[in-house]
Amino acid sequence: MAEDGKTRKFSDLMKVSWIRSAIILGIILTIIGLTIIYLLKYFNVSSSPLFLDAKVLMDKYGLLGVFAATILAGTLVPLGSPALVVAAAALGMHKISLVLVATIGFTLGMLINYALAYRLGRPYVIRKVSAERLEETTMLWNKWGWILYTIFGLIPVLPVELLSLLCGLLKTRLDVFLALSFTPRLIVFAVLAYFGEHVGIWIGVLA
Repeated sequence: MAEDGKTRKFSDLMKVSWIRSAIILGIILTIIGLTIIYLLKYFNVSSSPLFLDAKVLMDKYGLLGVFAATILAGTLVPLGSPALVVAAAALGMHKISLVLVATIGFTLGMLINYALAYRLGRPYVIRKVSAERLEETTMLWNKWGWILYTIFGLIPVLPVELLSLLCGLLKTRLDVFLALSFTPRLIVFAVLAYFGEHVGIWIGVLA
């Protein structure tokens, strides 16, 4: 499926305009997110009724909301699941439950993409993404194979959801697809939940 490993260069990925744009957007959103965290600490909003109410709601209904949101985020609905995981952890949601629920939800969303592309074929995929982007992604897939999928899964700003459509279109192995959808996101969400917990402690939401 993939060419010799010596032909694979990360710089090749950066030559693709939409990948470059996704990384730049991710950097911008990360800077904005860190700025918001700093402002929350600076203005000491952790004791405000809004934050206290949000914490209560998160404790009661948060897991269901995270599950639903990450299913949608696993499709082509850009709901920002990394930010959601950080926020939920910062508000005190149990880390292990949060990570498992978010990972399962995201994987189910990816599976929905896979199944729709598998059943409905190229016309459906082209309706979701442009023919040009699909062609570029297919060329990258032919060079990198499952390594590309793993890289996209481990870097939250890259649209791994697009690759799930391609996997369905190409009718790739379902067991490998599920494993590589679940495992990288499990790692990413675990790191983000750990970060979110420390954010909660730093801004004073968590004891």
